[in-house]
Amino acid sequence: MENQQYTNELIHETSPYLLQHAHNPVNWQPWGDKALSQAKSENKLLLISIGYSACHWCHVMEHESFEDETVAQIMNDQFVCIKIDREERPDIDHIYMSAVQLLSGRGGWPLNCIALPDGRPIWGGTYFPKENWIQALEAVSKFYAENPEKTEEYATKLREGIEQSTLIPISQENSAIDPLLLPNILGKWQSYFDTKNGGTKGAPKFMLPNNWQFLLRAGMQFQDKTISNQVKLTLQKMAFGGLYDQIGGGFARYSTDDIWKVPHFEKMLYDNAQLLRLYAEAWQVDPNPLYEQAVSETIDFLKREMLSPENGFYSALDADSEGIEGKFYTWTKTELQKLIGDDFELFSDYYNINSLGYWEHNQYILMRTESNETFAENHQLTLNELQSKIRLWKRELLTELEKRIRPGLDDKILASWNAMTISGLISCYKAFGEQEYLNLASANATFLKEKMISAEGEVFHSYKNSQAKISGFLEDYAFVIEAFTALFEVTGEISWLNFSEQLTKRSINEFYDPEKLFFYFSPKNQSDLITRTVEVYDNVIPSSNSVMARNLLRLSYLFDRPDYKKIAEDMLERMTGNITEYPSGYSNWAQLLMDFTRSPREVVIIGEKAIVHLKNLQKHYLPDVIFCASTTASDLSLLKDRYVSGKTLIYICQDNTCQLPVETIEEALRLLSS
Repeated sequence: MENQQYTNELIHETSPYLLQHAHNPVNWQPWGDKALSQAKSENKLLLISIGYSACHWCHVMEHESFEDETVAQIMNDQFVCIKIDREERPDIDHIYMSAVQLLSGRGGWPLNCIALPDGRPIWGGTYFPKENWIQALEAVSKFYAENPEKTEEYATKLREGIEQSTLIPISQENSAIDPLLLPNILGKWQSYFDTKNGGTKGAPKFMLPNNWQFLLRAGMQFQDKTISNQVKLTLQKMAFGGLYDQIGGGFARYSTDDIWKVPHFEKMLYDNAQLLRLYAEAWQVDPNPLYEQAVSETIDFLKREMLSPENGFYSALDADSEGIEGKFYTWTKTELQKLIGDDFELFSDYYNINSLGYWEHNQYILMRTESNETFAENHQLTLNELQSKIRLWKRELLTELEKRIRPGLDDKILASWNAMTISGLISCYKAFGEQEYLNLASANATFLKEKMISAEGEVFHSYKNSQAKISGFLEDYAFVIEAFTALFEVTGEISWLNFSEQLTKRSINEFYDPEKLFFYFSPKNQSDLITRTVEVYDNVIPSSNSVMARNLLRLSYLFDRPDYKKIAEDMLERMTGNITEYPSGYSNWAQLLMDFTRSPREVVIIGEKAIVHLKNLQKHYLPDVIFCASTTASDLSLLKDRYVSGKTLIYICQDNTCQLPVETIEEALRLLSS
């Protein structure tokens, strides 16, 4: 490795994002006692800069400002400079993002905040060009030096604003859970649909998988064709677009336009984990081959590019390679003609190597506009002939991609994102019955259990270089509980359910506030933050509180714990106003509302063939069903005293009442559909 002119404290970190900045001339430090103590002892302002490894504009600002010696001199002289990986420390990101949104009305990354030595923010923004950045630093520094009392007053007000915005986006009044809320929510939501290109109107277009998961379920429950068709249109357009990697599989983070063509090319584990679940569930409703293709190719991508030797999944792939955004994923016409040969004309029609697919600098983004069936018919090919050609094209281009310089890999492993991947893989196993999907989920769950959860049941947030670190946040516990419960529901292995129960008890002890009736994002013993936040907004990832509430409802049935149901119900009652006001921002809460307005049904299967019957039942789309199965007698409340030697019995239960047991899948499905 070449000698570096500068090396700062980040060299000792494991986060790829922090290591990217370890040779900046800025004297970056990680968040911690050392930096915070220095700021206090030297009475220096903190300069807190937050980003993540796959963030394009973070790279731009680094190159323009943080690698510049003149800028670094100003930063080093006047501030204690702290770099934070938002994926490692989402708790810190929540606080300073709230500050910047209050200050400027917008947020994003890179996130740059200036704070008093005690961490209270006084100024902030996102990306700044070099000259603007210098001006801002000097202006804030001068103001602080000349107006310490005014600055202190301002910091106090801003902190109060942060506490209000992060702790009280919730109604202080309980509202009754009203079944009529759902039709009102759906009516309001439809006005935002983009009925031509799928998704919601405008650009950029984020996928927001949980929105479409809720709408898929609502379309089925209310037999609403408009909603169901919008879900179909959206899933088709996303899988046809440049947003989806047509050669390597997997989805980029979002589309910069309104036709899903030009992605922001980074690939995030959390997006792909949730999309596995969405496309698998959509296939259960409507077995479209496109959905199965999206699932199988995305899983291939995850195995090939994101899976560690220890069976943990890495976090992200960068948008850039060789310093150019999207270079790894785009093609020139000349390259494609050479690689595809005689089939180029057909390939060109299929993937739109034309004005539609053209991007910039003679580069094309591969995208589709037709189903395989329609394309084959229009080009006088059989479906088998076309599919054979597509396989050859993909193999050829994948081989070529292996020769390219790859985008940067963020190889830290996050508990919450891995747990989401387990849940996604389990949904795929249920839909398609592929044992490999369950094996991947089980291996990943075993990795989490052995490497990222202590013997005492403490979940750690991040893992790299054989080291688990950072005490887990609510999102880690919530998603791991969800994943382990799902694993129990497909395997009948009681150890996973018991683990979920252990983690739930710890979550209530560490995060729950019985006065506010919600869970804090960070554990109660954490002392390095100016405030503890409560996360309720369902964004690209569902909020940790909504996931936790849905877990509690599920576990209340599996363990006969009405107290768990009561916590979930109290949380939902406080959220109904938010759901009604802004449904797309609370779609996982809206799923909980559906759970409460029509009580979940429990399917209890016990006997020698329980797991076989379970697999056959779970092929079907049954979002309101809780499964509990065992091949042997069990003391679990739903299974107790139900084992009969020589028989496999299926009980369909609801609200503590079970129908007489049946012995066939057909009879069980008939009862479930009645």
